[in-house]
Amino acid sequence: MKLSDVKILLVEDNPDDVELTLRAFKKYNLANEIIVAKDGEEALNIIFGRDEENKEQSLPDLILLDLKLPKVDGLEVLKKIKDNQETQLIPVIVLTSSKEENDLVESYRLGVNSYIRKPIDFDKFTEVVIHLGLYWLLINETPPKKNSH
Repeated sequence: MKLSDVKILLVEDNPDDVELTLRAFKKYNLANEIIVAKDGEEALNIIFGRDEENKEQSLPDLILLDLKLPKVDGLEVLKKIKDNQETQLIPVIVLTSSKEENDLVESYRLGVNSYIRKPIDFDKFTEVVIHLGLYWLLINETPPKKNSH
């Protein structure tokens, strides 16, 4: 897969974290398309094509998921992704400020591919996003995906 084909779904309700993540990915040309969902319900609509606008879109190649989300929380979003045969192989990285051990354990129990605590420092956060993108998009091998659902 070429980087120009990569599609990322960023599920994040904090506008500052969204901006930092988008800037880091753009600076290093790590993705062609980044879709932002501001809550868990919007993320599920995008992933499962429940609304007309997203029906024809292909599945994302990578999902960056916050846990503390409005409407539907991140653990529930993760559960639905990993329980669905069509979406279970999409790499999901939890990127959260949660320090609760239960969130960490439950994320892995539900099948998360990686769990990262967001650094509070701006430069460290940007560095984490860049390393995350380089690893998951350039180094890691993922199974082939179907073009659409």
